[in-house]
Amino acid sequence: MRTAALSRGDPAHWTMTRQRPIIPNATGTPHVDSVFKGCVSMARIEPFTAIRYTERELSNLIAPPYDILDESDKAALLRKDDHNIVAIDLPHMPPKTAGPDEAYQRAAGELTSWLDIRSLARDETPAFYVYHQTYKLGAKTLVRKKFFARLRLEEFGKGQVFAHEQTFGGPKEDRLKLTAATRCNISPIFGLYPDPDNAVAGNFDAAIAGQAPDQSGMLDGVQNQLWVVTDPAVIRQVRDRLADKPIFIADGHHRYGTALMYRQAQVDEMGEPTVNDPINFVLAVLGGMEDPGATIAPYYRTIAGVPQATADALRPALADAFNWTPTRRPKDADELAALLATGGAGAMALYFGGPDVCVLIAPRDEDLLARYEPSRRPAWRKLPYAVLHRYIIDEVIAKKFCGGTAPVIHYHKSLIEAVNDASVSAGIACLMPATTMQQLRAICTAGELMPQKSTYFYPKLATGMVINPLY
Repeated sequence: MRTAALSRGDPAHWTMTRQRPIIPNATGTPHVDSVFKGCVSMARIEPFTAIRYTERELSNLIAPPYDILDESDKAALLRKDDHNIVAIDLPHMPPKTAGPDEAYQRAAGELTSWLDIRSLARDETPAFYVYHQTYKLGAKTLVRKKFFARLRLEEFGKGQVFAHEQTFGGPKEDRLKLTAATRCNISPIFGLYPDPDNAVAGNFDAAIAGQAPDQSGMLDGVQNQLWVVTDPAVIRQVRDRLADKPIFIADGHHRYGTALMYRQAQVDEMGEPTVNDPINFVLAVLGGMEDPGATIAPYYRTIAGVPQATADALRPALADAFNWTPTRRPKDADELAALLATGGAGAMALYFGGPDVCVLIAPRDEDLLARYEPSRRPAWRKLPYAVLHRYIIDEVIAKKFCGGTAPVIHYHKSLIEAVNDASVSAGIACLMPATTMQQLRAICTAGELMPQKSTYFYPKLATGMVINPLY
């Protein structure tokens, strides 16, 4: 059994082995990181001993996902508390490319320091961590129920873990350098599993019934609550329920890709790990696809810099493929959803910012893309985002109005922001329907990848609820 070399930023008082990490508990006595002593399994998910903040109130310590933050966002979070997780999770700006080594070494140093002063501490007993997010959606209050676990890594296409969108190299390089420096997953991926009866949530609801959360914090109007579940019976029940279920990555494709790269780098350096070595897993938040608190919101687009693509010019260009109905611009997402429902399958709205014109368009043939992408699966071809990009943008706007060059596209989570962008740029706001769970599952299991930003899972996960050590 080989001993893993301590990397810069690793606390020197931890002894790390590739077979099992031995870590100090609160009394300084080593213990083994395993609920089931002597059991070697190939479970899809595993409990783990997380690193967590020692404070119960987390509002000033947690942060939004790193990839939606800018310099001013980071500074604002650190003004709340200089121990906010963003100091570790976002050492380099912007994270679209890898930064200098020193930035990631500073992040690792912060992690070590916070552990030394017990701002952070590692749990003694392996657990699943139940995670609830309570949020407002219009007039409704919803609770999205999930849990943190270690998810066994699989190459895409070779198991039961499915991606739903493409990833790019730069962000993975940034995350890889952070993982290598800290030897931790600081932020999780978000995975969805089919659970028509919500049985997993039922197991956890029973386990935490009547208990106040162990930790909680408000972030951007969302209440984040955490319960630590160490009961071996509950852990076995949940592991068994998810043993053969597919996991669809909803958010965190770059982080999952990074985990695969980190594992391979460790294998190249040290050889194959043991079955339950932590590098075979990635930190995941897992939730049921049928959870009544789950929300997929639309992701809007604005096509900018194509003033010649007016409503009068675009209508005849789309006439063969789409029904075209002038309409009043929807003022919010609820009005948009009601409008699109009148158009039938595949309907979307186009708002022309210059003349303040809005139209509802619906494909005359729901498999419009069969002519252009015959090798793609029907589930992908019928996705409105695929129709928008492959036909309206690529075949019509780019070829007929831009000389074959792709137009500039801005992405928006807010309908109002998309409309305002179109008004300022005299562009076209593409007001899209929300992708459904059924569409996501059908496209993923068909081995297809959606166009970039075809889903917006709301609310975003908070970073800093738990950290997953890879030792």
